[in-house]
Amino acid sequence: MDAYQSLHYDEMFFEADALIAQGKITEAISTLEAILASDHSYGKAYNHLGWIYETKYKDYTKAEEFYKKCYAYTPEYPAVYVNLAVVLSTLGKYEELKRILEKALTVPGVEKSTVHNEFGIMHELQGEYKLAIESYKNAIRNSLNDNNVETYRKSIQRVKTKMEVLFD
Repeated sequence: MDAYQSLHYDEMFFEADALIAQGKITEAISTLEAILASDHSYGKAYNHLGWIYETKYKDYTKAEEFYKKCYAYTPEYPAVYVNLAVVLSTLGKYEELKRILEKALTVPGVEKSTVHNEFGIMHELQGEYKLAIESYKNAIRNSLNDNNVETYRKSIQRVKTKMEVLFD
């Protein structure tokens, strides 16, 4: 693919992104599919299709499939890590989730506090409450957003409450 084609696909991708923001989901899908019809390795398009299937259609299996294609073709794209992590968590695929989160911590541009929060959620859902608290503390440690820090703090309190109730 030459630079002109790449630029053209990027323009189409940003058009699809804008369509999603405007709530024009079917038009966005058509644009993303047009990109992939010409270049099946344009990973960001798979990520956006995954997001649509996850958030709009609640088809987590299809979303997982799209996110994994993005990951395969564009492993340096930061957005796919958290998106795939959320779907794997939703599907209860914790071993695979753990591998993706560990990899995410090494990828430039991935929000580390968000990754640690996802670790916390994973541990909490598995009843690993001490690990969950430590993960939420790591999320706080890596966050520069006051609202997120408060969310992580509340998560720690929720886990402590669970521990009091369940182990009293």
